[in-house]
Amino acid sequence: MVYQPRTIAFLSEVFHPAIPPDPRPVQRLHNQMFEAGEPAYSSFAVTPVGPVLSNPVAHPGASSQVAFLNDRVQFREELGSLTHEGFAHRVFEVLGAAAPLRGIQVVTGQQVTLRSLINPRAYKDARAFLREGMFGFEDQTRALGREPQLYGLRMVFPPHKEETNAYSLRIESYNNDVRSLFIEVQGTFGPTLVTRGLEPLEQNVLNAYRFLIDRALPFVARFDARQQA
Repeated sequence: MVYQPRTIAFLSEVFHPAIPPDPRPVQRLHNQMFEAGEPAYSSFAVTPVGPVLSNPVAHPGASSQVAFLNDRVQFREELGSLTHEGFAHRVFEVLGAAAPLRGIQVVTGQQVTLRSLINPRAYKDARAFLREGMFGFEDQTRALGREPQLYGLRMVFPPHKEETNAYSLRIESYNNDVRSLFIEVQGTFGPTLVTRGLEPLEQNVLNAYRFLIDRALPFVARFDARQQA
């Protein structure tokens, strides 16, 4: 692997037809998790947006939760220790248990977002990497009147004949650490019938991660070398 990415956030929104808000099915799901042993989430709460299952977190800004909204199930793992395989399997397992309790028969779509950090090899400052290595800027930013403190790039890849999934890619410098490059991959995936199994939801998370590893990182690496004078 060209880089060792440090993934700081896994997000997945699983969309379904709107259903009335009712915390009781989610409470039953929570009880089932404890009866089975090793529950994915330790706490249950009813919030203004819907019932939420969550875990305690040790760091400011961290989160580990799944929220059951009226038209989607929203998974969020930030600044934790869960791997991409673990997150993918959690989405599959929790949705598989929640769907019959909440009467969900079809998943209308899924959006997966991964946020990772890497360190460029040839630059100590990610801003310099983007400005000089990737964008090839010299003095063009003088026209803006002041030097930017954050550089970034966003690309969108719509569906096409060979690949029906859509992806977007953000590459930016990172305010919390000038050495780190922030990379966000967002994948959008189509519908899934619950009766045919929810394995596609797990695979979609893995596919988004493969986009990061197989496409985004090699793209970045093409620019990660100092230009010879």
